[in-house]
Amino acid sequence: MTDVLLLADLHGNYGKLEAFLSYDYDAVIIAGDITNFGPLEPVDSVLSRFEVPCFAIPGNCDPREIIDVLERSDAVCLHNSWISLGNLTIAGLGGSNETPFGTPFELTEEEIDGELTRIVKHMDRNVHNVLLSHAPPYEALDAVGENHVGSQSIRKHMTQFDLVCCAHIHEARGIAEVDGVTVVNPGSASDGYGALIRFGKEPKDIHIELITL
Repeated sequence: MTDVLLLADLHGNYGKLEAFLSYDYDAVIIAGDITNFGPLEPVDSVLSRFEVPCFAIPGNCDPREIIDVLERSDAVCLHNSWISLGNLTIAGLGGSNETPFGTPFELTEEEIDGELTRIVKHMDRNVHNVLLSHAPPYEALDAVGENHVGSQSIRKHMTQFDLVCCAHIHEARGIAEVDGVTVVNPGSASDGYGALIRFGKEPKDIHIELITL
């Protein structure tokens, strides 16, 4: 049994982080937007508060230089990478597909498609295979008003995974099942939202609890 705390969209507001430390979990995964266009100086000390392994990707509002900060921190940077932990493999893709706002860490759909093609080809398949992405898949927890703003390329590759942990669209907090794949957006950690995910011993034995401080 592996229990994971999923957080996202801290946006530089770390005041509620201490309360998340009281939960019981084996690892932490962070789905981006750790900062709000910076600054980067607090990131290392913020991530070091977790006493369990921490895995993180950048979001579109994080400066691209956060990659170097994450790689020097106590956390593991999973952007364009993957890691196997027991019966769990987590692949990571930071940033987001292009937005109208020209935020610091945006990727074209072609870039996203290329990275996910490479990751899916080479990653170790496991009992549970998780995609940790900042952007949601297209038409999965991605609605802004009447518009769907998720990534077409993530949607294309999502069926290679059992679970997609995403963020980006603050108002789309929730759990959905699309194309036989579970998608979860924990909501903004800056507002006291997160999710606890329990991975069982058997395939598809995944339980998700949305938590509110």
